[in-house]
Amino acid sequence: MRFEIMRLDDVDGAAVDSTVVDAASVNRIVQQAAAIGQRIYIRPAETAVR
Repeated sequence: MRFEIMRLDDVDGAAVDSTVVDAASVNRIVQQAAAIGQRIYIRPAETAVR
């Protein structure tokens, strides 16, 4: 399964950028964000390929 991880702005919470990663990478990214106090939003990635 793949997840979209969006980095959020500290002031208004708007998405600044996003990336799609595999499930194995989510834990590492969450730990890195927590270590620096970064706000992120994680959701399942769209599966439709065009």
